[in-house]
Amino acid sequence: MKHFITISLFSIFLLSAGSAAAQWQMPQKQSLVMDGAFQRDIVQEKEPFPYTPIRESDVVWARKIWRIIDLREKINYPLYYPTEVLQGRKSLVQALVQAIQAGKITAYDTDSDEFTTVLKPEALISRFNAADRKSVRPKMDGTGDTTVIIRGQINWSEVQELLVKEEWFFDTRYSQMFVRIIGICPIRVYHRQLRTDDGEEEEGDKVKARLFWVYYPEIRKTLANTLCFTGGNEISQMSFDDLFLKRYFNSYIVAEANNQNNRLISSYARNDFEMMLESEKIKEELFNFEQDLWEY
Repeated sequence: MKHFITISLFSIFLLSAGSAAAQWQMPQKQSLVMDGAFQRDIVQEKEPFPYTPIRESDVVWARKIWRIIDLREKINYPLYYPTEVLQGRKSLVQALVQAIQAGKITAYDTDSDEFTTVLKPEALISRFNAADRKSVRPKMDGTGDTTVIIRGQINWSEVQELLVKEEWFFDTRYSQMFVRIIGICPIRVYHRQLRTDDGEEEEGDKVKARLFWVYYPEIRKTLANTLCFTGGNEISQMSFDDLFLKRYFNSYIVAEANNQNNRLISSYARNDFEMMLESEKIKEELFNFEQDLWEY
């Protein structure tokens, strides 16, 4: 069942002195009572766990990988839910959108995965198809037509995949294979709305649209201070940064760096089965590279 969140503040335009651009915000209502058995006063100001320092001269092998995280898989639920804005809990995409609109992190356009074009926060409205719409309807008294404003809505459940760009490399100083996430791109999966000859709307083909890129080293501070709900003990929850650092997710490889414009596996595999085999082949090569460097 789909859940819809009405972003009423999408329709409120905050005009700054130097710009006429519209800004939008997600609703942040506070609970009017103590929502729990005890008061939770812990304010997190957590710093991301520092990466192991790497020197270029120690790296003897590296490869960039693109992978898809399907948020509908059970192990990936902590990234996907809640699909509604809940008190004190948010999904990964909700946390990113909040940080973007607050100016804490930068969103980049999806025309390139090399972070070349900054995407303005207000441009996300159209990416989510959440802009206000005008609809002309007949008046109740039959004296003519009236224009009704239909408030924009974000359907968070439509963000069903994440495209992750990362780099794997072998460091001779530590004799170890490392991986660093470079960027994350949420993907919206939805049905295209078609208008019939009678003026009614119906669902068309399924569409996958990339929403925006974020540079992972920049968003680590935000992710480290945002807890994800993994079930069990609500007092002891990991942050989104911990989740990615521990690789607590399932995914499949869709591309590796190559001399053909970093083409996707889907561009040369003939069917889904061949795509899966190619993905597993690249995954196995990453694993075997480190193992083959050792002698037993």
